[in-house]
Amino acid sequence: MAIATVIRTWGSAPRRVGAHLVVREDGLFEGSVSGGCVEGEVILAGQEVARTGGFRRLSFGVADETAWAAGLACGGEIDVLVQAVGDGAFPPALLERIRTCRAAGQGLTLATDLATGRTAEGTGGDFVERIDPPMRLMMVGAVHIAQHLVPLARMLGYAPLLCDPRGLFAAEPRFAGIEVDGRWPDEALADWRPDAASAVVVLTHDPKLDDPALKVALASPAFYIAALGSARNHERRLQRLRAQGLPEDALARIKGPAGLPIGAANPAEIALAIAAQMVAAWRTRPALTP
Repeated sequence: MAIATVIRTWGSAPRRVGAHLVVREDGLFEGSVSGGCVEGEVILAGQEVARTGGFRRLSFGVADETAWAAGLACGGEIDVLVQAVGDGAFPPALLERIRTCRAAGQGLTLATDLATGRTAEGTGGDFVERIDPPMRLMMVGAVHIAQHLVPLARMLGYAPLLCDPRGLFAAEPRFAGIEVDGRWPDEALADWRPDAASAVVVLTHDPKLDDPALKVALASPAFYIAALGSARNHERRLQRLRAQGLPEDALARIKGPAGLPIGAANPAEIALAIAAQMVAAWRTRPALTP
């Protein structure tokens, strides 16, 4: 097996630095380093590296005839490092280390020496990459907006989690493919343990459900915390939480009303506004520390 990683981009490159593609020796692959533009060339290189070991560094750009033939005509340039999964390049033990950290909701920093092609845990290398925990969206309230947020979250790469102790709202036919947790929100969130790759959105408008959930979320490193409701309702919510002793810097983390101001007028549009704000928060967040 081989791992291909985008290590440099310039101009309108189709994928960001850190994008991965994994390819087996027989050509079966997952992931993308160019959105389809040069995948064929990278897969062939990956098959070769998987057989022979070691690594290769590939460069594609509009001035490169090979890149034009492969389809990279977007005006950008990319460098791709292709490494064999083996002790001489990308040690197999690192894959288990990544799996363990992600399962624990922890980030991991890897560094690669581009002269030798070897990757190790740490920050001492020419190319340093951050492996984040899996992204999760934790929703409180099995309401109409949640019905649209669940599929949106999946499309964006988030694992959706939903809780609502109100049986009528949590009825199974309303949410195909996801089990609604019937516990009280603070109990469910305490069990889910939001981490730095978690978003928490409360949707019920009911202080008995939303406020306890927000207190748990604010005690966590969740990168996005939002609450549905009008500006007036949000101010009342802040007053209640202040009265319970929450400091102003914690309350400032709550996005309220939830969602970007796009003039959303129905549940699907409100879900879109929340998803967009969540993506913006993730993309502009401070880098996670090891």
